[in-house]
Amino acid sequence: MTLRGARRQDMRGMSLLEMLLVIALIAAVGLLTAGMFSRGMGGMQLRNAGKDMANQLRQTRAEAIARGTPQRFVITPRERHWQSAPGRQGTLPDALQVEFEGASQLQHDAGEGVIEFHPDGGASGGRIVLKRGDARWRIDVGWLTGEVTSRPERAP
Repeated sequence: MTLRGARRQDMRGMSLLEMLLVIALIAAVGLLTAGMFSRGMGGMQLRNAGKDMANQLRQTRAEAIARGTPQRFVITPRERHWQSAPGRQGTLPDALQVEFEGASQLQHDAGEGVIEFHPDGGASGGRIVLKRGDARWRIDVGWLTGEVTSRPERAP
């Protein structure tokens, strides 16, 4: 046997079974990665919506202080729509659910939540909870100081 013949026997290729196993392994890793990525995107969407909502509430409070007149932030949880002065409005992503708690004397229309900010910086107070699956984002408005806090919350 020559040296060339010995090399050819040592350098056998991969079998079809080995190639199929590698392809199946790559597919499994791809599916796992895609699943983790989609859950991560949902969490990012919830966090961004929560932070944006908190910033809009802070802006409404700043308007009340700057103008010296009460300013209202109105949210319609079922439609995921909000509006505030002066003419700012927005809609939350369809994947999110919204819960609202606030002062009952300001809630004139059923299905609509109102938080009123006063010129002294105070507010009527309230809580907005954004949900996506088991994940929750909570936004609180203090009734005495009007302070807006925003953070993730564990499901009850």
